[in-house]
Amino acid sequence: MVQDAWNHQTVLLNEAVEALAINPDGHYVDATYGRGGHSRLILQRLSPQGRLTAFDKDPQAVADAHELAVSDGRFVIRHQGFCHLGELGHASANGVLLDLGVSSPQIDDPERGFSFRRDGPLDMRMDTTRGQSVAQWLETAEISTLSEVIREYGEERFAQPIAKAIDRRRQERGPFRTTLELAEVVAGAVKTREPGKDPATRTFQAFRIFINAELEELQQALEASLQVLRPGGQLVVISFHSLEDRMVKQFMARHSRSVVDRRVPFAEPAPMALCHVRRIKPGEAEVQGNARSRSAVMRVAERTEVSA
Repeated sequence: MVQDAWNHQTVLLNEAVEALAINPDGHYVDATYGRGGHSRLILQRLSPQGRLTAFDKDPQAVADAHELAVSDGRFVIRHQGFCHLGELGHASANGVLLDLGVSSPQIDDPERGFSFRRDGPLDMRMDTTRGQSVAQWLETAEISTLSEVIREYGEERFAQPIAKAIDRRRQERGPFRTTLELAEVVAGAVKTREPGKDPATRTFQAFRIFINAELEELQQALEASLQVLRPGGQLVVISFHSLEDRMVKQFMARHSRSVVDRRVPFAEPAPMALCHVRRIKPGEAEVQGNARSRSAVMRVAERTEVSA
């Protein structure tokens, strides 16, 4: 296994795998391999006939997963985001797991540009082999765009002052290059700070979500899961902030009730696609042992027998 200088503790490890209700001969999808905690435990539950497919955009995670794939023929890794989930085919999976958290190696490695506490290149891309870094985007993003991204994806009430401060800094000193350059400007524009939270937290979250199109990809994956899951298959999603969790909650709620088309009052209601929806939070012991788990919310739903 590829060694990381930063350890990663998989959140809700046992709870997530239990929620998948593993059929030893089944096919499961770990749509966010990360550092393989969930994948390795799933493989332990599978028979020689079982299969596991994993997705990840991060080249470091894929390198780790390739070593696992070489040693275990039941496992396949795809260097793709989970928006490609639908490529697996209709009713091809017994369970789908999406762990939406950023892994500790990504956060703690300053070279990845996710941290506002350690100086490094202002990147934030999950897949460093393609796309635009945050530094590149900030060179040309207009104030109105900056403000909208910070407000919508960071839920930051000081979005407009932060956007103006970023623009002023660009005009005076040129493009941003490092994480601490950005964090310093954001801190100067945030007038009041939430207890125990760095003033740059929400802005960094917003830029990471935007540059990786995380919410758009999540919506695609959720919709694809309805096609990929077999009847009785489990959809398990672990979220770490309110934007993600709200999207997952609303998706599961929408598809776990029969829908009547009011334009055709005598038609049969559209059947629900999900059932047995439930919500699980980390226990006190896990939160004490891993502070990053405190914001986690896991939602689970079962694919119904009726096609959507």
